[in-house]
Amino acid sequence: MPPVAPQPQFAELHEEIRRRAAARNAVILAHNYERPEVQDVADYVGDSLGLSREAARTGADVIVFAGVHFMAETAAILSPTKTVLLPDLGAGCSLAATIDAPQLRAWKAEHPGAVVVSYVNTTAEVKAESDYCCTSGNAVEVVNAIAPELEILFLPDMFLGAHVRRVTGRKNIHVWMGECHVHAGIDPENIRLQRSLHPRAEFLIHPECGCATSVVEAVSAGDVDPEGVHILSTEGMIRRPGESDADTFIVATEVGILHRLRRAFPGKQFFAANERASCAYMKVTTLPKVLEAIDRLQHHITVPADVARRARLAIDRMVSIGGTVPSTPVAPGVDPGE
Repeated sequence: MPPVAPQPQFAELHEEIRRRAAARNAVILAHNYERPEVQDVADYVGDSLGLSREAARTGADVIVFAGVHFMAETAAILSPTKTVLLPDLGAGCSLAATIDAPQLRAWKAEHPGAVVVSYVNTTAEVKAESDYCCTSGNAVEVVNAIAPELEILFLPDMFLGAHVRRVTGRKNIHVWMGECHVHAGIDPENIRLQRSLHPRAEFLIHPECGCATSVVEAVSAGDVDPEGVHILSTEGMIRRPGESDADTFIVATEVGILHRLRRAFPGKQFFAANERASCAYMKVTTLPKVLEAIDRLQHHITVPADVARRARLAIDRMVSIGGTVPSTPVAPGVDPGE
């Protein structure tokens, strides 16, 4: 397979974006599921929390976040003195949209004294109403850190909630019935088909995306054979082909990450668990919109101070429990770090 080079038709626009970003002292962060040409112009490419940590560390004055709205909010919470820009306000998240703060407050009222655990794919207002945030990678560990007699309200991903309930064995977990619209593109039947077509391929699952949580849940339920399965963080997924003797990999997450993998390992083959597993919200950001955001300093994402303060508590608790992506006991080949 030939190397995946940057697309030449975008070279001039890339150069202009970088020039104007330098003039603004701006850093460009792109999520793994953005368009290839947007990834190619970014200073950093990664998952939402990894990019937020880059945002917190950067000396730039302006952060252009090529991702979705909740990610830019998280960056703004972790980097309150910086200007955080979202190139397109239409970059939402179907999973985050399944619950809002009033709905969560009503749910809490039905279960007084319950501990609220929110997946990181939620709005700042929902995080502010939560006791803990979690990622897919450390959800089990976060729940296990909570006293066993306490009720837990887990939201919003029903697949991740079912997985956590099964692995922890806790009966007092109530799960919000939300899901990511990309879930429909990755299911056990399709996975079995891909594995039959590529029987020697390793099967990589990235747990930091809502679209993969149904696969994690299917593995823990026994609906997907765990043989050759590796549940990996973003950087673990990027490292794995270099560590493995395998030359073929099936990737169960949003298809945007295939661009990064193919660029990193041009001599290996990567197949999506399902090519339809594409997040429309991630694809609304284009290079002209990135350039316009830098030029006009537009779509400035801010979080009210009181909301940011309470949301930061839930985020910090998540990070304090074993890091952002600790080991998870669903299958062999689990990566312990981000």
